[in-house]
This record gives sequence, C-alpha cells and structure tokens, in this order.
Amino acid sequence: MNPAPPTLSEQLRRGDLLAAACPSREVLKHVTSRWGVLVLIVLQDRTHRFSELRRKIGGVSDRMLAQTLQWLEGDGLVDRVAFEVVPPHVEYSLTPLGQEAAEKVRALADWIEVNLPGIVAAGRRQAATA
Repeated sequence: MNPAPPTLSEQLRRGDLLAAACPSREVLKHVTSRWGVLVLIVLQDRTHRFSELRRKIGGVSDRMLAQTLQWLEGDGLVDRVAFEVVPPHVEYSLTPLGQEAAEKVRALADWIEVNLPGIVAAGRRQAATA
C-alpha cells in the first residue's frame, strides 16, 4: 500500500512551497487568484461558453478571463473544446483535477462568505485605531 501524498501543511513544513524556485508557486498563483477562484467555482456546476463565464463573473474583463482560462488550462484544471462552426463556439469545463481544486477553493470561498461580517468588523476596528 502506498503512503498518502503529503498534505499542503506537510509540504509547507518541508519548505517546498516556500522555496523561491518551487514550480508549485505558479499553480498556486493561478488557482488562488481572484479570477481563478471564481472561474473554478462557476465551472464546478457545468460547462460554460466564454460569454456565459464573463456574464456570471461580474467585473472580469475579456482579457483577464481569457488569460485566467489559459493559465488553468495549462495547469490541467480546465478543458477547452473548440467546435468547428461559424461563429466560433468554445466551451470550458473542469478536468477531474480541476473539479478537485474547485472543491478546495469553494470551501475557502464559503468560509469567507460565512465569516464576512466578522472580517469586515475587524477591518473597521483596525482602521479606527490607525
């Protein structure tokens, strides 16, 4: 029986992620960026076209959405399927690895939403004492 892969906490203790040259930092940047998190969450439910993603994710520019999708596709988290039709039709969905990542970032997003009142109050207290 193979041992379980090390958890992120174990990796942090080992120092891999903290090392400047660690390649996992790029993936971490893509997955935990504002737009990366939101793309993963939206695609968790179903496949979407580019325009659907743009409408669902308020405030994202075409350029940032395209770049984020390219990053996540390059990391093996998003699958892009282009159909040979006019006008062009492209669909984005999560790979199994992307589905797993989406579950993790959704848990973080849910925690933020639940705790937002306390977070906002702490920010106000901090600003008041500054």
